[in-house]
Amino acid sequence: MRKSLMTFAGAALAMGLIAAPAQAQRDPAYAAARANGQVGEKMDGYLGIVGAATSELRRIVDDINIRRRAVYAERAQAENATLEEYAFTSGCLAISRTAPGEMYQAPDGTWKQRGAGAPLRDPRCP
Repeated sequence: MRKSLMTFAGAALAMGLIAAPAQAQRDPAYAAARANGQVGEKMDGYLGIVGAATSELRRIVDDINIRRRAVYAERAQAENATLEEYAFTSGCLAISRTAPGEMYQAPDGTWKQRGAGAPLRDPRCP
């Protein structure tokens, strides 16, 4: 399994298949929530709400996560991986791509703000 996840990770990096769908990334409300630290990348490959959730923030996060899950399911099947394996590897890559100032979920489950250095990642990450 580890070898297939590493193969997938390399392919995903090369093809830029990680992160929210392009349409969601262009959503100004999503961009503002990300920049303000209201949302962050989770280890399971999905977007999470950091702190208090509003109905608008929940709508944005749910929409992005529904789209991610659909992409993960399709790609997992093509890669002969489980949805959970694909989503986890995607989460590892999304966390590694966060920019300084953005929020992400650390291996202990807490929310961290990305600094200038590399983010803390699960040791199982490729």
